[in-house]
Amino acid sequence: MRHAAFPSMAPNRSALRVAPAILLSLALISATPVVAAQPAGEADPAVITNWNRVAAQTVPGNPASFLNYAFVHLAMYNAVVGITREYELYEWNVKGPPKASPEAAAAVAAHRVLMANFGGSPTVAATLDAELAASLAGVSDGVRKNQGIKYGLRAADRIIALRTGDGRFAAVTVPVADAAGEWRPTPPGNAAFAVPWLGGVKPLVLNSLSQFDQGPPPAIGTDLYRTELEEVRLDGALNSATRTAEEEVTARYFADIPFAPMEAGLRDLVTRYGLDISDSARLMAATNASVADALGTAWNGKLKYLWWRPISAIHEAHDDGDPATIPDTTWAPLITTPPYPDWPSGLCAVVGAISTSLQRITGQVDLNMVSPSQGLRHFSSKAEIDQQCVDARVWSGIHFRTTDKVAVVIGTSAANWALDHYFERR
Repeated sequence: MRHAAFPSMAPNRSALRVAPAILLSLALISATPVVAAQPAGEADPAVITNWNRVAAQTVPGNPASFLNYAFVHLAMYNAVVGITREYELYEWNVKGPPKASPEAAAAVAAHRVLMANFGGSPTVAATLDAELAASLAGVSDGVRKNQGIKYGLRAADRIIALRTGDGRFAAVTVPVADAAGEWRPTPPGNAAFAVPWLGGVKPLVLNSLSQFDQGPPPAIGTDLYRTELEEVRLDGALNSATRTAEEEVTARYFADIPFAPMEAGLRDLVTRYGLDISDSARLMAATNASVADALGTAWNGKLKYLWWRPISAIHEAHDDGDPATIPDTTWAPLITTPPYPDWPSGLCAVVGAISTSLQRITGQVDLNMVSPSQGLRHFSSKAEIDQQCVDARVWSGIHFRTTDKVAVVIGTSAANWALDHYFERR
């Protein structure tokens, strides 16, 4: 099987500008005397969840969303902990003034990163500027605020510099399938491989996106392949006679929760737990960075193995060389198959990273997520959410079971690595 080819990536960096809200604040000449450093517990942590909301509303919903969420949260994390000194900085050694406002720093950092990547639209830029003005209006004018603004800009610029030329938007040549097992565009849209560059982007916390490669999928003709093909054919069909009503709800629920609903679930948790600004910044940064690299790892595997989806395997079973598999050209999955290869599952990698991050950081999984079509679901353990996601993708008709299981391992490994090597307490 031929692998997808990546060309070299030229730097791709949007022009930055300083928002009117920042210019106004920096223009203030304050005679306020310098006072004692502001403890993290006295700084309003809502700035972290607020700018997560802004990011979720700004970033287009596609597999690259989590990478952009991570950029925003890593900038805020550095902007905050560089002042509060509670955790180690991410890929940086420039500490901020200890008496600066971490709230102002976080808001400015998030705004700067979002403007760099999405501020080319006047409408988006105006919205981001308005959000920044509202955030800064809640911070008292004076030395603390001005110092926080200046440091927040530096924190954002550090992340922007780290990500310049990181492989985003690189043109990737995806080979045309010429044998059974190789991925090909799937009906009804027959769309090309979406965001293939994600599998070659520079990782945020891992050494490489092949670090936790799970190897190739079960081969055609093996007992495992036959068993899993039959399972998804029966339980994942659009009009399945074996899938229960509750299983269909679960399948539709997990199809619905990427991307913004997951971020909303994290915001809800941070708020319910009453985390201070440093802990809020850390949880959101560590989780989103882990998710971004888990998804990048999944995409790296998709590009490496280019494994076909169940719909292709079922439609073209006559050509797979295995007389035990029976083709059905009328078969359709419950959920429309996404436009990228099967192995490994992106969503299960994301869920594995989220569940592991929350287990490591808070000591438990206590997550509420709302599906726009299926409503609220609460998850109280890592095992519960991981297993439901694995099952859901089979019941959706879009993945073989082992594809989902190895993806959970990828997400778990990425999050453990991130928290073993970054975001440590000082």
